[in-house]
Amino acid sequence: MNPFVFLLILLSSATTFAQALSDTALRKIAFDENLGASISLDTPFRDEQGKSVRLGDYFGKRPEILVLGYYRCPMLCTLVLNGLTSALQDIKPQMGHDYDVVDVSIDPHETFTLAAAKKKSYATRFGRPGVELGWHFLTGDEKAIRKLAAEVGFNYAYDPGSGQYAHPSGLIILAPSGKISHYLSGVVFSDADLSRALSDAVDAKVGSPIEQIFLLCFHYSPLTGKYSATVLGVVRATAVVVLLLLAAVITGAWRLKRAG
Repeated sequence: MNPFVFLLILLSSATTFAQALSDTALRKIAFDENLGASISLDTPFRDEQGKSVRLGDYFGKRPEILVLGYYRCPMLCTLVLNGLTSALQDIKPQMGHDYDVVDVSIDPHETFTLAAAKKKSYATRFGRPGVELGWHFLTGDEKAIRKLAAEVGFNYAYDPGSGQYAHPSGLIILAPSGKISHYLSGVVFSDADLSRALSDAVDAKVGSPIEQIFLLCFHYSPLTGKYSATVLGVVRATAVVVLLLLAAVITGAWRLKRAG
């Protein structure tokens, strides 16, 4: 195949994207801050070994950092977990002793093997003791996921066009009793804010509402996995220029080779 034709096909496929969720649906993607409310500790899930567990198995002794997302998320969940890991590396409290982390997939089709792989990856990234006993990656059925999400005010939606979930980014800090103490929004978390939230959660203190960060301001929407129309136009224009230049170089080399 002519390299120029191949590059045009590549450009066409690279700039194709699924229809996004409606603006009405996206406006609902946020945290409803249910500060002071408590989650149901008897809600069933599966741990990363496939064993049946209940949320209460992880509560009672120390505060919990709850992360909702999904393990095959192409961007936002990874950013949240990377930001959390970085913050945890900078705080004095020790995982598994002073706090635990519970990560729950919102995709009922994800399996415990995916959860186990994610745990292994973040155990390596965190690089400190405590992950085995203190960081839990759970999966569950639709009913259990929806129940927990509603209790903590985590609004999300599935986008069939992209096969992805639109969801808010952030952490939920809970007291040992399961009481919601703090919300932290975004993908980068201050170690001071995280330490303070964990300290408050020890005593079941309830924090103040947060100013939520919506990543749509970056034009690439990790909520939907798509570029906005404005930025997509710039990306396409830049891609055209780059690929045309590359095509010229490759075509020239190809012609020289044929002539030789």
